[in-house]
Amino acid sequence: MSLQRGQRQILKHIDWTIQPRENWAILGLNGAGKTTMLKIIHGDLWPSEGQMEVLGGIFGHTSIPELTKRIGWVSTALQDWLHPGDLVEKIVLSGKFASIGIYEQFTKAELERAKEILSEMGGAKLIGKSYRVLSQGERQLVMIARAMMAEPELLILDEPCNGLDLFAREALLQRVAKIATMPKSPALLFVSHYTEELMPCFQNVLLLKDGTVFQQGKRDDILTDDTLSHFYAAPIQTARIGTDRLAVYPR
Repeated sequence: MSLQRGQRQILKHIDWTIQPRENWAILGLNGAGKTTMLKIIHGDLWPSEGQMEVLGGIFGHTSIPELTKRIGWVSTALQDWLHPGDLVEKIVLSGKFASIGIYEQFTKAELERAKEILSEMGGAKLIGKSYRVLSQGERQLVMIARAMMAEPELLILDEPCNGLDLFAREALLQRVAKIATMPKSPALLFVSHYTEELMPCFQNVLLLKDGTVFQQGKRDDILTDDTLSHFYAAPIQTARIGTDRLAVYPR
């Protein structure tokens, strides 16, 4: 599929298949088209060319509002739309209705489930707090819990570590890794600029450059010095973090 706006070709001939419960990381520099591609997957944008199928639904032949209820979305941009005075558990609960705020009747059991999910994500101490008093790391935790409230089949994490300090980032990455081990875990799409954020659960990597797929495949085949040097078109150096993570720096 492709996406063009006016004379600008934003995405070009994207050919990519995700199998059920596969976890993928998407790497690319600023302006590569990462977020735009995610918006198409989520049904917020429509490709100008080609066929798009998400969770078995073909665009043009499926209900996009119903499809988006099966997809969880986490991004710092979404935080700007939330009501800062809302209680944390109410924000988590809103994920069940795919809404900003709650405008439908809900049961006590549903609210308790929201608290339970928040606790499972490591946010028990946040229950009863107003969203406005949370740190950025705590807000991202709430966003992940909100996305999981609807029991999504696909969870999109669009640069979720933006604005986090070193320790908050690692805590969030560990929570993402925990989601991947859940018995009914959704397929995960994780977008980042940085290879060191790719936890071992992301065994598949897509490199996006200038709106095109530069390369895609298994993690061990993609995250190599040779491939990444060609991808960034600049001299790089790499450093192992433990046994299963890789950091990349300009040489």
